[in-house]
Amino acid sequence: MPTFKTGLLAFAAGLLLLGAPACSSPAKYEKTSTKSLYDRLGGSYAIAAVTDDFVNRLLADPVVTGNKEAVKRLPEGHVPGLKFEVAALLCQVTGGPAMYTGKSMKDAHMGMHITDAEWNAMVADFKATLDAFKVPAQEQQELFDIVGSTKADIVGQ
Repeated sequence: MPTFKTGLLAFAAGLLLLGAPACSSPAKYEKTSTKSLYDRLGGSYAIAAVTDDFVNRLLADPVVTGNKEAVKRLPEGHVPGLKFEVAALLCQVTGGPAMYTGKSMKDAHMGMHITDAEWNAMVADFKATLDAFKVPAQEQQELFDIVGSTKADIVGQ
């Protein structure tokens, strides 16, 4: 499995069966490092690799896929597009050059009735992906802060 240092990263989010938040400034999520979270994660290729793994985990998770409203909105042919949108969102919210142009998290999840249990399963899947790619604890925490900021727009819509 590639490591964080080889450029294969991390990322989400989030987000989650996902759309993406109307993002606030990525600088809000940068800590004391002079490098953006995007750069510390390894850039777009690393984020794309992690997104691929993460979405695959979500789609294999029986808790997540138990929500038929969410699954119905994601036919098999839409998975590559979902991965693209999530990667673009992650690049944007971590300080990278990509621009997410999809729906807001609230609009993307409206009517899915995502539960706390499904949210928690997504978080566990995200954590497993980040651990598999050996993303350092500080960067993981920053990612979870970003993803967590979207929960109110996702759960219960």
